Amino acid sequence: MPYNLAQRILVTGGSGFLGSHLCERLLANGAEVLCVDNFFTGTRGNVEHLLDHHRFELLRHDVTFPLYVEVDQIYNLACPASPVHYQHDPVQTTKTSVIGAINMLGLAKRLKVSILQASTSEVYGDPTVHPQTEDYWGNVNPIGPRSCYDEGKRCAETLFFDYRRQHRLAIKVARIFNTYGPRMHPNDGRVISNFIVQALRGHDITIYGDGLQSRAFCYVDDLIDGLMRLMQSSDDVTGPLNLGNPNEVTMRELAELTIELTGSRSNVVHRPLPQDDPRQRQPDISHANALLGWAPQVSLRQGLARTIAYFEGVLTGSAREPSRSHAASSDARRLERAVPG
Repeated sequence: MPYNLAQRILVTGGSGFLGSHLCERLLANGAEVLCVDNFFTGTRGNVEHLLDHHRFELLRHDVTFPLYVEVDQIYNLACPASPVHYQHDPVQTTKTSVIGAINMLGLAKRLKVSILQASTSEVYGDPTVHPQTEDYWGNVNPIGPRSCYDEGKRCAETLFFDYRRQHRLAIKVARIFNTYGPRMHPNDGRVISNFIVQALRGHDITIYGDGLQSRAFCYVDDLIDGLMRLMQSSDDVTGPLNLGNPNEVTMRELAELTIELTGSRSNVVHRPLPQDDPRQRQPDISHANALLGWAPQVSLRQGLARTIAYFEGVLTGSAREPSRSHAASSDARRLERAVPG
């Protein structure tokens, strides 16, 4: 998917976990990248290695305010994505999803360029359909503690499709399922970062509920590949498309695998399940596979090993990642071999 050097791509939320990986991949494909972030959850450190790149520009900006730039494509990733962060300031979370979407759609309309919205599997809420297909309307609590994110993203999807119907705007909507990998925040409250940090520190691993609730985890490289394929697809492929790994795992199984890969002596402890926490989450990706030729390539064991290697560096102050070619570091390869299968 080569980019012409003249193409300038805007990535909002570009210094966050997903955004920084996207910026990196776009640059590798020859694009000019304008990374926009207000640094609420994203960090300058995530893109520090890109700052000297002659086709990379970093701009501090909050998408709840209009942005006046000239670009050829827009990826709208700006919004806190973990419960710890998006519940910290729920009003601002809703504003980022809704007003941010309005501002970015307005920019795309003025420039007549395509725009991709990073939506979420949270639009399905605590699903009554399993696995989740794109035509499922969801089971969301509109007034619960998670609704600032869930309903904010649902409203953003509404806006995107209304702009397409009313203004013929070229839109793409990706419903992103649980994604993990290097540059996750150690304290973002998501289960993989929680388990890895607790295991590496030798602390008890905390499972909320009975541990039988399930998720499907997609490694970040695979997810970024899906986003870029969606953006490069024909105009009639609007989505929403599920992007995630369909291989389901329980929280108990994830905790056990984390303990084995880290060699930790941590014990597992149980705490009450948070309100509105989904019991099951698994994407049906048949549409993404048929329309984009996309399917995840990295197994949970491989991806978890690479992520553990990254967090080992974070906790010792010498953070390192798998190489830019997406091969695992020597530490990650060692961890991958630690458990057969």
